[in-house]
Amino acid sequence: MAPFLAGCRGSSQKLIGVVPKATSHLFFVSIHAGVDRAARDFHVNVLWNGPNEETDHARQIQIVDAMVTRHVDALAISATDERALAAPVERAIRAGIPVTVFDSGVNVEGYTSFIATDNYGAGCTAARTLSRLIGGKGEVGMVMHKPGGTSTVLRERGFEDTVAKDLPGVVIAARQYGMSDRARSRTAAEDILTAHPELAGMFASSEASSLGAIQAIRSRGLSGKVKLVTFDFSDEHVEALKDGTIDVMLVQDPFRIGYEAVKSLAEKLSGRNPPRRMELPARSIVKADLDKPEVRTLLQPEWMKGE
Repeated sequence: MAPFLAGCRGSSQKLIGVVPKATSHLFFVSIHAGVDRAARDFHVNVLWNGPNEETDHARQIQIVDAMVTRHVDALAISATDERALAAPVERAIRAGIPVTVFDSGVNVEGYTSFIATDNYGAGCTAARTLSRLIGGKGEVGMVMHKPGGTSTVLRERGFEDTVAKDLPGVVIAARQYGMSDRARSRTAAEDILTAHPELAGMFASSEASSLGAIQAIRSRGLSGKVKLVTFDFSDEHVEALKDGTIDVMLVQDPFRIGYEAVKSLAEKLSGRNPPRRMELPARSIVKADLDKPEVRTLLQPEWMKGE
């Protein structure tokens, strides 16, 4: 078991446990930076620990239970699976620990705040965007993330619902899971491209799915030919947007998600009532946007420049 990453706990400062879905993706590294900034701003201590990969439900349950046993003052969690994490989160709530759910939901009702991207709305935007890119007609594929993760499931459902209801010329020809792994996502994308040589476009619903789709499309010389809408960002995403492999990149603000999660619990612990729900819009970014100051700030925040 990986050790807890604990800082010094001042006698008067509250301790907030923060459990991400995973620690290995840039998205959660960005969330961690927001968590740390909020901890400084609101004078709390943070205990950050999560599984290495989003598929490790058992490890995340162990971590949550250990934080409940330690009786942290509050808990923030991005659940690897909305059902598997319900019982441990309920145990935290029954123990009197306020819980904020961030990024990805869990099947409990007694939480303090829910803070995430408007994932369903982002999926709807992805479908309309891809339809526009392919001229409103043609076959598209989906490189999906993994079953059970609420955030990506909502994106994928928003995409599918919008195609079914509003885009009669678009056909979802294939769907495959990449299981939160870029190599498996590349294989999934390559399988879709092989099975559907007339494919007009592709939607990749997460960071790992996007990276796999980028590699598959590039390796076949299909950049710019198969239209690609991706989710999340990294240096590789930006390079793919610049070279025309990605047409539109949908981007969250993970730093703000992490910041708001800790802020909500700091407010609760001080006797205030934070907002019950906060859903942040995803931003659509095209190549021409990369020089805009607000986009540069989003894609390379100050914490990254200092590393």
